[in-house]
Amino acid sequence: MSPLLYTPLEIKSLTLKNRIAISPMCQYSAVDGFANDWHLVHLGSRASGGAGLIIQEATAVSPEGRISPEDMGIWKDEHIEKLAAINRFIISQNAVPGVQLAHAGRKASSSSPWNGHKKLDAAQGGWETVAPSAIRYSDTDTLPVALDNAGIQKVLADFKAATVRSVKAGFQVMEIHAAHGYLLHSFLSPLSNERTDEYGGSFDNRIRLTLEVVDAVQSEWPKDLPLFVRISASDWAEGGWDIAESVLLSKVLKEKGVDLIDVSSGALVPYQKIPVEQGYQVPFAERIKEESGIMTGAVGLITDATQAEEILVMGKADLILFGRESLRNPNLGLTFASELGVEVQWPKQYERAKLK
Repeated sequence: MSPLLYTPLEIKSLTLKNRIAISPMCQYSAVDGFANDWHLVHLGSRASGGAGLIIQEATAVSPEGRISPEDMGIWKDEHIEKLAAINRFIISQNAVPGVQLAHAGRKASSSSPWNGHKKLDAAQGGWETVAPSAIRYSDTDTLPVALDNAGIQKVLADFKAATVRSVKAGFQVMEIHAAHGYLLHSFLSPLSNERTDEYGGSFDNRIRLTLEVVDAVQSEWPKDLPLFVRISASDWAEGGWDIAESVLLSKVLKEKGVDLIDVSSGALVPYQKIPVEQGYQVPFAERIKEESGIMTGAVGLITDATQAEEILVMGKADLILFGRESLRNPNLGLTFASELGVEVQWPKQYERAKLK
């Protein structure tokens, strides 16, 4: 019997050849949102390396939605051509191309990590940030502008237009980014959302924007293709968003036709306290899957084939997303197969190096 890690996963009309997915990881290497050859090689090598699903990094639906000036974007039609070329290569390697649509909210307008990851002012090429409430992420940040109704409507329109472009670019999996302290997550959490209108206060109000974004995306995304939502299952901070609310949200998203919850955690506040260890986020994925009935993806310090297989065998998740481990090893899909004794197809150009 084939290991579950190499058992195909059917989601709507799509079949992933295995349960290995490349998690969306920012490369901070774009200019004006445009993908380039770095992204082709980065994403393409993970496809030729045997992963079943390749999810493109957080891709901004508007210029102000970028984390940094070097973020990928999909806010104009000119972005489509290079993305389509990358996706054609991914598909040629029998892998599935996915995109994560994102808006960075109050964590936008920052420099890249190797330039200090600091807030940028206008003179440094920065821009005004937006949030549910005028609350800084950290004491050194500028004060974000609380979104008014017109601003919220623009966010929804931007996600909808970005979905149209994603379809034209040939993406086959859509993921909405509602994690890591970015705009949608900041609406979910009472630590960053102090609104008194229909977008703040109660659980139903705080999840409203996320649900409206799902509606906007679904209005343009093909109904037979998978739709994921990434969430932070816990803020790891007292009084914040927690796993119980994540389960409730996941139930609502399942009813709305979302196929899978990509379960991450944290990054809303700098004073979070995370007990980091191997697979520390897997229990969140397990609980959401068990209590809501929706498929889940597990991510976070999952570093080897045996660990990933055990998560699947134990029914804790349906898909394993690899981040940093895939940066260390672009050929996860090939090397893990060897470790688990599975025969998989290698790119013919690499067959002479195939592990016996």
